Amino acid sequence: MLSSQNIESTNKYKMSGEVLFEMKLHGFLLWASVGFLMPVSILVKRMSSYTQESPTRLRFFFYFHAITQVISVLVATAATVMSIKYFDNSFNNDHQRIGLAFYAIMWFQTFLGIFRPHRGSKGRSIWYIFHWLMGITLSLLGVINIYTGLQAYHKRTSNNVRIWTIVFTVQISLVFFVYILQEKWQYIKKQRDVIGNKTVQPTDQEMSPNYQQHKEVSSEPC
Repeated sequence: MLSSQNIESTNKYKMSGEVLFEMKLHGFLLWASVGFLMPVSILVKRMSSYTQESPTRLRFFFYFHAITQVISVLVATAATVMSIKYFDNSFNNDHQRIGLAFYAIMWFQTFLGIFRPHRGSKGRSIWYIFHWLMGITLSLLGVINIYTGLQAYHKRTSNNVRIWTIVFTVQISLVFFVYILQEKWQYIKKQRDVIGNKTVQPTDQEMSPNYQQHKEVSSEPC
């Protein structure tokens, strides 16, 4: 009979050979979707809200946002299929429960984006607020689930995930900084334009006809 230590070593070897690659790929796909594509899509969409450029550039921002969001949904769906096919889905941990809520809201948000009301219609404002709230909720759940996924990976494999946790934290911090900077930059830009366009107001003496006549006489050559 095999000892408990040999059985544990055999299970670890089996997991390393058959599941470890799927776990890494599953984590990479979720990072690519939630940690990269979705934040980039949101930042680009916010650029269109502040720009006064041509309609062509506005359409570019819109289609870039839409295409990257579709790709991120497809990538996250691929990660979902992998979790169903290769992993134990007993939903007895935070990572799986948060992941289930994330996938449900993700597809609900996708249908919200597809079946949006036309601009100027009565339900457009309500749709916009709801779409924005769902987007914020989806982003937060995705970020939290990446952290819980790293911890679940550490628990299953005993591999150190500290460096990846730090790298992801730095990345999310940079995204949040750019998100805040986009709003503040518009204020800074407006202040700079006001200062640049500010003209020196003439005094009452300079506005008087006598002063203008005296100035013209003084400027004539002798």
